[in-house]
Amino acid sequence: MSFFHELAHQYIDGEWLTGSGSWDIIDFNPYNGEKLAAVTVATALEVDRAYRAAERAQREWASVNPYERRAVLERALRITGERAEEIAEAIIDELGGTRPRARYEVDSATEFLREAIRQALRPTGRLLPAVGDGRENRLYRLPVGVVGVISAFNFPFLVTMKSVAPALALGNAVVVKPHQNAPVVGGGLIAKIFEDAGLPAGLLNVVITDSAEIGDAFIEHPVPKVISFTGSDRIGRHIAATAAGAFKRTILELSGNSALVVLEDADIDYAVRCAVFSRFLHQGQVSMAANRILVDRSVAEEFTEKFTAEVAALKAGDPRDPETRIGPVINAFQADALDALVDRAVADGATALVRGRTVGNVVGPTVLTGLAEDSPLLQQEILGPVALLMTFDGEAEAVRIVNEGPYGLSGAVHTRDAERGVKFAQRIVSGMFHVNDSTVQDDPLVAFGGEKTSGVGRLNGEAVVEAFTTQRWMSIQHGRSVFPY
Repeated sequence: MSFFHELAHQYIDGEWLTGSGSWDIIDFNPYNGEKLAAVTVATALEVDRAYRAAERAQREWASVNPYERRAVLERALRITGERAEEIAEAIIDELGGTRPRARYEVDSATEFLREAIRQALRPTGRLLPAVGDGRENRLYRLPVGVVGVISAFNFPFLVTMKSVAPALALGNAVVVKPHQNAPVVGGGLIAKIFEDAGLPAGLLNVVITDSAEIGDAFIEHPVPKVISFTGSDRIGRHIAATAAGAFKRTILELSGNSALVVLEDADIDYAVRCAVFSRFLHQGQVSMAANRILVDRSVAEEFTEKFTAEVAALKAGDPRDPETRIGPVINAFQADALDALVDRAVADGATALVRGRTVGNVVGPTVLTGLAEDSPLLQQEILGPVALLMTFDGEAEAVRIVNEGPYGLSGAVHTRDAERGVKFAQRIVSGMFHVNDSTVQDDPLVAFGGEKTSGVGRLNGEAVVEAFTTQRWMSIQHGRSVFPY
């Protein structure tokens, strides 16, 4: 595993370094327990060094012709394409992703990188009317400076690239803190791509560490102006409060409890396929996953029979087996927590229509029904292959159920009448909602983010320009102003 040993390092100011902390993060393969690498953690001093390097490098990068910045991203895109299979292999080893899921992530990240190339030329200034005679108002859009990125473990290559690529394209520097379960896929791999693409030293830095070592140093440091975080709402709440105290902007992509709704006129076979994908992609470790599957009572019997048959047929096991659809969850703690969650639900009266076995970190797919309406399980995010099946009577009840709870990230509704689906979606409090499709959607051009405790701010398309640039007003008086005194 020399590949992992090479990239499992701190990357600061263009150098691959060993951290100076007193302990190591061990990077394990979640399927077979193989040790991929050991990374000595970065300390607060190294976080400071990374941010200071980014600050120095960004001053010159901001003045670089956008066409030159675009050229670096074009080379990064070419390198990513050439290394697509290598990146997919790393996703399989480090995250336990199946090969189809690994290629899905690489292909998605490639599209976001391609969009970042266009974003390098996107920010434009504006001329605005002025109240006073002889005055000209100019509104410039400028890079914020340095962006701190804290990425998640579930889709780390994609999630990190979604912030890193546009931030660099728009003239910023970046410091990445990857999740400790994905230090290579979410950090080292991306640093290597941009290093080989000729990105000047200091513009992209990776610090592999943990809050147990650095506390809030990554967030509180005076250099970054924006913190982009993907992860749980619990941690996001802390980041938001800490960053606000330092007057920093935050982009928070947080937890979800999405629902996929099947109305009585839906194409049942198609809705089943969408529901299976929406719930079980990457073992259900996706914030947009359909935790709750709501089915109109009039078609519940048909849907349930077909859905449970599809779920029961999903092969769980070795992610390298081309037939596997459910690989391991990220670690033993998560596997144990999922087992306990299902056991508790059954003890409280739920029925397991499908109950998967747990072997090591591989948690077989489970379908639960008959949960009490006030069950806490219906109000929380489940990062694992557990589907909650519910029935409803009529659209009004479905809307009420979907909107209950603290989250509002994604969702979907299925109906043969697309405009009916649009009207349904308009009644849902959610950052994203999809008609006749999966709940798991991401598009480089469309604003991505959640409502309620599912997040603050948006990424993708024009939204990243808002996220990673600031506006500066400059007025010019070509004549003479008249003052009242």
